[in-house]
Amino acid sequence: MQLHEKQIQEAYARAREQYAKWGVDTEQVLERLKTIPVSIHCWQGDDVIGFERSTEGLTGGIQATGNYPGRANNPEELRADLDKALSLIPGRHRVNLHAIYAETGGARVNRDELGPEHFEGWVGWAKERGIGLDFNPTFFSHPLSDDGFTLSHPDEGIRQFWIEHGKASRRIAEHFGKQLGTPAVNNIWIPDGYKDVPIDRFGPRQRLVEALDEILSEDVSKEHCIDAVEGKLFGIGSESYVVGSHDFYLAYSVSRGTLLCLDAGHFHPTEVVSDKISAVLSVLNGVLLHVSRPVRWDSDHVVTMNDELQAIMQEIVRGGVLDRTYIALDFFDASINRVAAWVIGTRNAIKALLFAMLEPTDKLKQYELDKDYTSRLALLEEFKTYPFGAVWDYYCLIQGVPVREQWLSDVKDYEQSVQFKRS
Repeated sequence: MQLHEKQIQEAYARAREQYAKWGVDTEQVLERLKTIPVSIHCWQGDDVIGFERSTEGLTGGIQATGNYPGRANNPEELRADLDKALSLIPGRHRVNLHAIYAETGGARVNRDELGPEHFEGWVGWAKERGIGLDFNPTFFSHPLSDDGFTLSHPDEGIRQFWIEHGKASRRIAEHFGKQLGTPAVNNIWIPDGYKDVPIDRFGPRQRLVEALDEILSEDVSKEHCIDAVEGKLFGIGSESYVVGSHDFYLAYSVSRGTLLCLDAGHFHPTEVVSDKISAVLSVLNGVLLHVSRPVRWDSDHVVTMNDELQAIMQEIVRGGVLDRTYIALDFFDASINRVAAWVIGTRNAIKALLFAMLEPTDKLKQYELDKDYTSRLALLEEFKTYPFGAVWDYYCLIQGVPVREQWLSDVKDYEQSVQFKRS
């Protein structure tokens, strides 16, 4: 049943009164929420294939499973799909690119030779929409990564190729920042590691340190390009040893002043990113979050509004570190409509953030300081059934996007009229 505007406004008015009793101004919350961008990953739209076509398939311990029809095949289709998704998501957000989404006009351009000119289509598109772009060098799905090593490769020539790719990526990110008036986060993740237990754990990590230092040595404006490094517990083909582990990159971030990227799926199943945020931000200037949903392993499922997603957003809000946290998404599911995947995942990330912002944080902190743990627990539990949904509906309404599941019919229409007609 479709909700009418009057119903949404009336429900919101009642919700606003209830939250106000605990000192929560929903109007202020919504004003703040619309200023917080989520960086939406382009690779959900085409199953991490890109436009390079240099390899037979996806490598680097990554898999996109499923064969749902309608995948984007070229830049125009991918941007059209992103436009559709963005039209159904409240707020103004960003788009996150990988290097394999370069547009080279059919010419073969090696990754170490990529430049800003190969992303002008993306920059022009982003300018028209008033959004920012973020970037990632692509250290996978390439003949020179087939043996599982890139920046830590023992072969100096191969290692230097990837170093030059890393440098080129920073220049591209800097260009994004200059052209779009908002700094681009350039995130480095590599798949390097061994399937079985190695003899030498130090050697690859020392080579990685030296390679990263060389990449970061180039003078790139920090005003326009923000560097991040991302660790991982294991991957397919690197089950026993990952060169760029969380511990490695935590130490590197502290010593080099980069952002640390925390991916929700890159840890042991008994670990959670939400518990790490306050730990690392007690020392680091900032973090990049890759919000994903692991199922038994780093399977990058579409983000749902589960306990961990809510805990992540609560930690950011309760800690007052929104201005030091860069929120990005990282999932890819080829078994469902890809535009719907973006809409579901991004709307859930924003919902969880709103839910956290509607908490009476100051009151809860005071209960904690007073050792009134009874009131702290009672209020936390009662707020779970406060009319958060009415505030979310109103936010969607004033942002001009479909309320509740109304967006699904738009996607179904787009699926029939556009996506299913693709080869």
